[in-house]
Amino acid sequence: MSEADTCRTYVVPKLHAAGWTDDLIAEQRMITPGRVMPLGRKHTHKASGKPDYILYLRRHYAIAVVEAKAEYKQPADGMQQAMTYAKMLGLQFAYATNGKGIVEHDFITGKERHLTEFPAPDELWARLRGELKLPDERDAADALTAYYEEVGGKTPRYYQEIAINRAVEAILRGQRRILITMATGTGKTFVAFQIVWRLLEMKRAQHVLYLADRNFLIDQVKDLTFSPLGEALHKIQGEVVKSRKVYFALYQALTALGEDGQPLYKQYPPDFFDKIFVDECHRGSARDESSWREILDYFSPAQQLGMTATPKCDDNVNTYEYFGAPIYTYSLKQGIEDGFLAPYRVQRVMLDVDVDNLRIDPGVLDRFGREVPPGVYGTKDFERLISLLTRTETAARHLTNYLKATDRYDKTIIFCVDQEHALDMREALARENDDLMRIHPDYVVRVVSDEGKEGRMHLDNFQDPECEAPVLVTSSQMLTTGVDAPTCRNIVLFRPINSMTEFKQIIGRGTRILDEHGKAWFTIIDYVGATQLFYDPTFDGEPEVQTRVKIDEHGEVVESETVEGKAPDTEPTLAQTGYRVSGESPLTDDTTAQPRKFYVDGVPVYVIGEQAFELDAEDHVLRTVSFTDYVRERVRRLWPDARHLREYWPLAERRAEILQALAQCGIDPEHLAAVTHHESADPLDLLLHVAYNAPLLTRRERAVQLRQTKPTFFTTYSPAAREILDKLLDKYADFGVGQFDDLTLVLRVPPFDQSTVQEIAALFGGPAQLKAAVDQMQVLLYSPTP
Repeated sequence: MSEADTCRTYVVPKLHAAGWTDDLIAEQRMITPGRVMPLGRKHTHKASGKPDYILYLRRHYAIAVVEAKAEYKQPADGMQQAMTYAKMLGLQFAYATNGKGIVEHDFITGKERHLTEFPAPDELWARLRGELKLPDERDAADALTAYYEEVGGKTPRYYQEIAINRAVEAILRGQRRILITMATGTGKTFVAFQIVWRLLEMKRAQHVLYLADRNFLIDQVKDLTFSPLGEALHKIQGEVVKSRKVYFALYQALTALGEDGQPLYKQYPPDFFDKIFVDECHRGSARDESSWREILDYFSPAQQLGMTATPKCDDNVNTYEYFGAPIYTYSLKQGIEDGFLAPYRVQRVMLDVDVDNLRIDPGVLDRFGREVPPGVYGTKDFERLISLLTRTETAARHLTNYLKATDRYDKTIIFCVDQEHALDMREALARENDDLMRIHPDYVVRVVSDEGKEGRMHLDNFQDPECEAPVLVTSSQMLTTGVDAPTCRNIVLFRPINSMTEFKQIIGRGTRILDEHGKAWFTIIDYVGATQLFYDPTFDGEPEVQTRVKIDEHGEVVESETVEGKAPDTEPTLAQTGYRVSGESPLTDDTTAQPRKFYVDGVPVYVIGEQAFELDAEDHVLRTVSFTDYVRERVRRLWPDARHLREYWPLAERRAEILQALAQCGIDPEHLAAVTHHESADPLDLLLHVAYNAPLLTRRERAVQLRQTKPTFFTTYSPAAREILDKLLDKYADFGVGQFDDLTLVLRVPPFDQSTVQEIAALFGGPAQLKAAVDQMQVLLYSPTP
């Protein structure tokens, strides 16, 4: 019996006999869409696995997986596969079966045993309850409370279900501090909403407080994600309201002093909030000396749940020490592998002053007539100590040319050193793109805290997939976190990044996928070498270098400093000259009445090199992109010699299999032809040429060769039938081998549309004979030259 026969004949009846009803059994359910594989400007998805069966206690609460194999195999043959799925789904029970025998792996005990029947749902739940430490019947029932589900709306993904369930279970156990770690773009706020919804449904929360440090984060969460809770929501903005269920607040708003000299949060009793959610908790809420920490300490009776994309902060008191180890972690790497997050390409651009540094000799005066301290200045100093407008203009020109070669309407965020630098970059980009600025005055905008409501409006339009402009947004700190811009295709790094936390947050601005707008991957354009952090072994783990930030009343970062790890500055800084060099305000300092930077004009700056990197689909590391080298390596790995390709390419079904295998490696023959400038070559010839150094033929040369070397093939058919074959061969020469794949469609368009498909088939003796003739022509077309 086949595997399908085994499932139908044995497995499902045995599950039914054990009490698993159809609504508790999910068969061949796709867990993930599969990793995105870029194919030029197009993309496909890497094939993802599907467990044979997932068993549920409730439709949202999975508990076990079952892998079935054919009857002639051993019962345990599918166990490793079942265990892999179970670990992925966070389940404690895995089963493998050949229909007659059953093998169970219990992750709680680590034991495996052979069974004749599947355990009943109640038995598995009883065993799991012991592990979850939920002996109370009410706690056990509440642990299975359903999440919020809108008709036609989105439902939690598998990893979100795990995070929601584990958080609810931890809260029911009475755990005081809880940490969830999920990569940027994977839906932390959606998870928080589902947890709150369930807590309110089971009457386990009276008053919930949701804390964040950026105003737009609060508004975005309250007005969008939590909107199903309607009138139960309230944003704290100075007044004290105690009649709602879920409250949202900025740390800054709660610590603001009232008329009585007391901070606002102290107007609520310490036990008023029984649940507190801390968004982006890595940004300082757990530090001992932080005013934010005062809020958490004051409301210490509440259970506190922290959410972050970067779990560890090496500050005085880090997130781990305060919240404890995360109850669940979903990494950027896993998100990309699953296909829920977009993979990235890196374009590293080298500017001469960044590679060779800039030497300032004694006596050099800046724009304001001040002598610039002599010395050697590099990337870390530009726009912080030394402002080079020509460097900004060179980068703007290069970025514009890059967009002209790709798509000038690809939404792009440019991260600059400070607000003044973001202004310079906006002006430089506006000059380079004046043709589009005439069409869209907001084609290039600056979004920083100084822009106020105007900047917020531009940001809203940038985030809206239906708004064509703005396209290019310059910023400094404001967009590093919490901004959901699903159509953002380019992240431009034009300032050094010393914090792994900040680096991950910035990269996260591009990881959203929006298939309906064709956005499935993004490009990082790096002018400062910041992408070297990808090679740090902590990139997808815990950061080593952290930043302490100062945030104003608008939730904008106004100062930052490295607090752990080796500082990047090795040269003397201008702070030694008596000038203040930190901060975000442009030009003057109230204390010294001096410009904060030295403005050096007239320095020519050039792009001296570029290097492209691609995220390897198998090894998950960035590798230098020579696309032809990559194709050569992958084709040879798939087919060690050319014989397989030559033998199977002429057969339409086998050719489709070959193309699918290439697509799974991110290889599109059309893109390969464009990269190598061989658009007229046959895809087979191009693959053989790149992989095995075979001679390269164009499609037209192949067609001519067939007519010259195989004339007897054509003479076996009537003149009318020969004319059809000749026209098909011409279509192949013009448009490629795809013309043979759907004859019914091809024969309905010029030059065949003078006759019906049935009439054309009749010239060959019928449809089968027509297909046989075309198949034979393909075999001869690709046969070796005599």
